[in-house]
Amino acid sequence: MSQNHTDYTSRFAIDPAAAAAMGTDELRHNFHIEDLFQPGRISLTYTHYDRMIVGGAVPAATALPLEAIKPTGTKGFLDRRELIAVNIGGAGTIEAGGQSFDLRTRDMLYLGMGTDTVSFASADRNDPAKFYLLSAPAHQAHPSRLIRLDDAKRLDLGSKEACNERSIFQFIHAGGTKTCQLVVGMTQLAPGSIWNTMPCHVHDRRMEAYLYFDLPEAARVFHFMGEPDETRHIVMRNEEAVLSPGWSIHSGAGTSNYAFIWAMAGDNVDYTDVDPVAMDMLR
Repeated sequence: MSQNHTDYTSRFAIDPAAAAAMGTDELRHNFHIEDLFQPGRISLTYTHYDRMIVGGAVPAATALPLEAIKPTGTKGFLDRRELIAVNIGGAGTIEAGGQSFDLRTRDMLYLGMGTDTVSFASADRNDPAKFYLLSAPAHQAHPSRLIRLDDAKRLDLGSKEACNERSIFQFIHAGGTKTCQLVVGMTQLAPGSIWNTMPCHVHDRRMEAYLYFDLPEAARVFHFMGEPDETRHIVMRNEEAVLSPGWSIHSGAGTSNYAFIWAMAGDNVDYTDVDPVAMDMLR
């Protein structure tokens, strides 16, 4: 559906038995999100996984206001929600609640419940900002906060031998910016590394969404999903997102190194609260 400068769709929750019976097209229709970053548009996907909204905003010649969509059931988009915007494009500005925030590439802005008059702008229409948007219901108002990439908590993991040498940047973590339920971070794979989140895990307490980016045009990531003993895959191109229900693994391997933004919503904000999956459980 479309309203003014905003397009939105809805995705209903799928149970593991139904997902196991799906073919390629059905899996993509229910879990894959493309066309997130359209010049001069805001594109939103309202999901029934913890009511997470996944979207993209690409301001061109003029600023793009963030307005409520029908599924939120509120007058303002953030009346009962919180939002995180991560810029993966050129320099941009977010006006929110009477404040102005300048975001370079890979900077993140958190906006708390009740923030009004939010709009997105690009510093250069020929090199527009690309704001990746993540929103979940909120029960408490927390202060807005700009988090630079250098301010994120960094963890260097993996090895060249295992093809998974990577750096994890936790934008939201214990002791940092307070949120109601959104947890967001970014993982950057080193040149020559292709695997992410393997050995894999599940977390029934939270859903997750991945945005894959920094992929060459001809490169692809094979995103693995499903219950550990009933796995499936979805082929991902640059700047495409995928939804991961709480019952599903979420892991991937690419034809080159890449980056991805992971975001969770659900029962808690404990990054380490996962259920590991042993390699011999995978099928």
